[in-house]
Amino acid sequence: MEKKRCTAIVLAAGQGKRMGTKTQKQYLNLCGYPVLWHCLHTFEESAVIDDMILVTGEDQIDYCRTEFVEKYGFRKICKIVAGGAERYHSVLNGLRAMEKNACEDGYVFIHDGARPFVDEPMLERVYADVCKYEACVVGMPVKDTIKIADTDGFIKETPKRSLVWQIQTPQVFSASLICYAYEELGRREKELLDRGIQITDDAMVVEEICGRKVRLTEGSYENMKLTTPEDLEIAETFLRRKNR
Repeated sequence: MEKKRCTAIVLAAGQGKRMGTKTQKQYLNLCGYPVLWHCLHTFEESAVIDDMILVTGEDQIDYCRTEFVEKYGFRKICKIVAGGAERYHSVLNGLRAMEKNACEDGYVFIHDGARPFVDEPMLERVYADVCKYEACVVGMPVKDTIKIADTDGFIKETPKRSLVWQIQTPQVFSASLICYAYEELGRREKELLDRGIQITDDAMVVEEICGRKVRLTEGSYENMKLTTPEDLEIAETFLRRKNR
């Protein structure tokens, strides 16, 4: 089967307030390179990913062009666009920046720029799955017992641990499906908010808008999102171990 075009939309517009630093977390140093560099480098070297759209703050577009595209020679970054108020606004802006023919065929990999440990085997697994199911997300089964709380802070139920997954990125979809789902989300945003529906990831958009089931693909327990200073320390430990 001929490989279809794969576009990575890399989200790097977040403020990262919980990191507690003046510098946004995606630009912090992680073993000699910015956090964002690590996933961009993986996509640049990947046989799966054909091109990238980087979504960042409007006032950081020139910085990213200079400090990533020009400095490191990332040839696959075809566009840098401004993000929006919420994550899903940033994804929609990224999708709208795609070429028209790319929205009609191929696959879209949506990835958080603060997840530096995406790797090629993971991309190959999720590509194989999206070819079969059209919608899939990377994740891992949880290790801890999870409790669902009620509104008063008491345990309401305990889901079966083997059925509970921690969701990661990339989240991958056929281009036509995800472009349609996000355009509909943009049109119906107020309606969904009025119904109390908070969109927290891309799979939820496809589930809510299109009523589609989304396949779970094995990621990695190391495929963490850097959110707090402790996460950065753990990430440094991972990288040092890999580079021994």
